[in-house]
Amino acid sequence: MEQPKNHRSILIYDPNVDGHHIGYLRFISETLLQAGYKVSLAIDTRPESFPRIQTQMDDLLGRMQVISAFGDSSGSSKDKVKCVAECLVKSGADSVFLTTFDEIASQLLRRAAFGLMPPAVLRGKLGGIYMRPRFLDGCGLSPNLWIKSLGFLRLLRHGWFRQLLFLDPFMEAQLKVRHPQAPGFFLPDPYPENFTTDRARAMQKLGVPSGRQVFLFYGGAYRRKGLHLAVRAMLNLPENSPAFLLCAGKQPEDSGLAGDLEKLASQGRAILINRYVSTEEEQMVFAACDFVLLPYIGHFGSSGVLARAAGAGKPVIASDEQLVGRLTRQYNMGPLFPSGSVPALQQAILQAVAASPSELACWRQGAQAFAGQCSHAAFQDALIAAVDAGFSGAAST
Repeated sequence: MEQPKNHRSILIYDPNVDGHHIGYLRFISETLLQAGYKVSLAIDTRPESFPRIQTQMDDLLGRMQVISAFGDSSGSSKDKVKCVAECLVKSGADSVFLTTFDEIASQLLRRAAFGLMPPAVLRGKLGGIYMRPRFLDGCGLSPNLWIKSLGFLRLLRHGWFRQLLFLDPFMEAQLKVRHPQAPGFFLPDPYPENFTTDRARAMQKLGVPSGRQVFLFYGGAYRRKGLHLAVRAMLNLPENSPAFLLCAGKQPEDSGLAGDLEKLASQGRAILINRYVSTEEEQMVFAACDFVLLPYIGHFGSSGVLARAAGAGKPVIASDEQLVGRLTRQYNMGPLFPSGSVPALQQAILQAVAASPSELACWRQGAQAFAGQCSHAAFQDALIAAVDAGFSGAAST
């Protein structure tokens, strides 16, 4: 007989606090709690990290068992697969769900390829969101990806996975064609609920000048995210251009990039919010902009920034590669440009600045159409369906 949900327990494992991690942790925790599951968390409980989780999740933490994601270790150097197994045992949960399955995927798959299986306690209990399973892409396998593919197939055939969720609908479909019985599911990359806010108020609060075309770069300035391309493209525009850069997110130390940003700011053509952005500030920066920049270089998989742009009804300028380029084109969400090209990005910005009202309306309609595919409700429905299926499958074996 199948267990009622309130008798099913699940451990959510995420040792990270940067980027999207805490937001995803909250989304998943509250969704499973609302669905009636008993939820435990294995997270970073160290004094330098836990307060950041408390800030966003304080109203939920009292409803869940909380344990250290590092077990008895003080940091992340420990064998990650073994650590997940220890956390599962300590929590007493029926299964473990990794908000980023990539956390253990490389180690897990490589070992399995050579016959080294995970701790037995994890068999049939492993699940999570697999963000970048490059070996499933089918676009040529390097020796490294071939090894991972072999390990994945071995684990799949021997029933180690409870559910794997992909943020790429095309990848989930490809997996089902090759392995119809694989517990793979599509999960929309969500944007927060009630994400829109008053634009004039947001611009005023952020100090964004009126009468400008505002281009938002959101997130850390990792080189693969392409902020250096955006800054260089903006610098190449005439100083009297209406294009204005709003850059929000903690930036790594990069003296050259910092100098270029300071130059733009000194010319009254940019504002930099160089810190981790609060939930309220995130809502404001998307409200204040006209376009969202996604100049990624070699980016594989989904983008939470793309989902947020859609949720705010804002067009994007994106690199024409991989999933982000494919979705931007499919939904007609804005101009695309060849990845890594500053002159092409500069032309895309000029195209956006000069866009007619009808062009802008089409791009906004495309963003709104995509928003319907990655709403909070769509995320919740897909997550619950996948987790329910995993428990149903476990009950029938």
